[in-house]
Amino acid sequence: MSGLPLTWEFLAVPQAVPEVRRILRARFAGDDADDLVLCVSELLANVITHVGERTPVSLRVTATPSGRVRVALSDPAPAVWPVLRESGPDGTSGRGLQLLDAVALRWGVEQAPYRKTVWCELRAPKVRAAALRPAGAGKLGTE
Repeated sequence: MSGLPLTWEFLAVPQAVPEVRRILRARFAGDDADDLVLCVSELLANVITHVGERTPVSLRVTATPSGRVRVALSDPAPAVWPVLRESGPDGTSGRGLQLLDAVALRWGVEQAPYRKTVWCELRAPKVRAAALRPAGAGKLGTE
């Protein structure tokens, strides 16, 4: 799939969420792009909420051999494990992984001694024509 892979390293801060959304929306189109943006936003929000603001993260969006898109967000907190939980109708939080679980074709967590990676696979979105320029690795905000 053109437009991939994408890799960014940045600090997980609330201001990064709309910036990541902007970059992804500029590159991809369609309903499947909306799912990609939602999943990346939720994964990043989980790091900010449960690991802490200013946590260094690495975001990778790649194509899989089966034609899907794989999103992987790594952070340096292997002991802070994501938990899929039920939220009551009056709950104000706790729906991020429920959304991810509903939208992603599959998802999981890979743990290493000094980091963890939460990943998901989605249907591949359409690539916008303007995004067909050579893509490379970079720092968030430098695209």
